[in-house]
Amino acid sequence: MTAASARALLSGLVDYAGLFPPAALEMDAAVAEYAHFRRSPEAWMLGRFVVPAARLAELGQVADADLPEAGTGEPWRLSALVAEADADAALVASFDSAHAGRAVVDTVELKAASPAHADEALAALPAGLTAFVEIPLAEPLDAMLATLKRRSARAKIRTGGVVLEAIPDPTDVARFIAACAAADVPWKATAGLHHPVRAEQALSYEASSPRAVMHGFLNVFAAAVFARAGASLSELDALVREQDGLAFRFDDEGLRWRQLQATTSALAATRRDFAGSFGSCSFAEPVADLRALEILATEAQPAHPRELP
Repeated sequence: MTAASARALLSGLVDYAGLFPPAALEMDAAVAEYAHFRRSPEAWMLGRFVVPAARLAELGQVADADLPEAGTGEPWRLSALVAEADADAALVASFDSAHAGRAVVDTVELKAASPAHADEALAALPAGLTAFVEIPLAEPLDAMLATLKRRSARAKIRTGGVVLEAIPDPTDVARFIAACAAADVPWKATAGLHHPVRAEQALSYEASSPRAVMHGFLNVFAAAVFARAGASLSELDALVREQDGLAFRFDDEGLRWRQLQATTSALAATRRDFAGSFGSCSFAEPVADLRALEILATEAQPAHPRELP
């Protein structure tokens, strides 16, 4: 049986981003995968379907047969990537109106290079949407986080990609998490977190793909838990760098990593109020790896695993 602490940390953790690299699926294939995973034993780990706002109409057409009828099931929750705030907000409103009770865009994601840019983009969004703003880690974080907090927006960190240069240094990841905890700004992550624990992995699904040491989602989200509990930056840095999966110990009472411990209720509160989710083009890979670590129960096997070479 999956420990209560693992369920608290992992519930709704994976936003499905099959449209994006390295999977880069066509819309029909991505919709079919997401619909399948919603029916799987691991559906409790599944979060939103991530889609560019410009492709919402296409999604609505392709997914029509898979969306529940209004009032008969849980609507699909979507996160829309916004490029132009005004125009894309109109696309979101049109989609939500056309699919009321069947699907809803309740979060949006956008990029900002500066606090002023973030402020302008957020001002153009309608009320009621939860907005995540991807911020550059190379810049000072305090001013940007202050802007997001004033606008009731959230931060977003890019934790990888299909090239080595897209993977941030562990110290920068730890610094981001610590800064968000200090500023009381919730956040999410995107890219490069297919696997639970930091390790060398292929950067894409191509047979000739280069390999690099990639971040692990257990590392990143456990760091969020301990950051809220007052862990030092050096402890968070060591946690983000951890490469031993056996160092993460889950039971019904809580999580233990090395000398640090957190209760199950602390994990649940962190996920609810602080560390939201991560976008991944694969849902089967995180599930398969968690089973291999015996963090997830092994009664059923994940469907359609897409293995990296």
